[in-house]
Amino acid sequence: MQSLFIDSTQLSRSDAQLVSDGPIMVMPCTDREMAERAVALACSRARTEGLLVAVLDTQRQGFVGVLNQAFKASRSPWLGYMAQDAFAGRDWMALALKALQKPSAALLGFNDGKWHGELASFGLASRDWVKGVYGGDFFFPGYHSHFADAELTLVARQQGRYVYAPESVLIEVDWAKDQAGVNPADRSMFRARAMQGFGQRVTDANLINLIR
Repeated sequence: MQSLFIDSTQLSRSDAQLVSDGPIMVMPCTDREMAERAVALACSRARTEGLLVAVLDTQRQGFVGVLNQAFKASRSPWLGYMAQDAFAGRDWMALALKALQKPSAALLGFNDGKWHGELASFGLASRDWVKGVYGGDFFFPGYHSHFADAELTLVARQQGRYVYAPESVLIEVDWAKDQAGVNPADRSMFRARAMQGFGQRVTDANLINLIR
């Protein structure tokens, strides 16, 4: 797997096309040193071709804004997302692609060591499928940093398109994560959207109430 470091300002340029015949993983980052360690390990352990793009968020667009821009500036069969504190297990990407060969699979959740497959906090999606969810964006653009992954997972689960690959390890190593809060505006957005089924994309009450 190849790697590329770019500034978020480069994503809006007309020549910023990111192309791969395999998967593209996008890593929004604010800490270059941390991202470099995560990228080096992930690429060495992928055991498949593809491209890992670390995007330095100098404009502070947030995780969601960077992902949506990268989605529009790229071309590949699959596009995924991970954070700068991700720790990749051996063969993580090869195992993920194998799981995505299931005919119904469109969104894959990696084993992040936290959610036990309930949601894809780090995920990999079929570009063709995700294009049809929000009409051009990867994540719902109303979020900044949190809950966009949760909403996308619930949509995929409602459609029977979600697959979890427990053997594909991509763990979030954040020592203060359990004490850290989430963006309150994102939480409010998620709750408001849950009340109307995320734009009528999710109708199963058990799914709607799964994440609070």
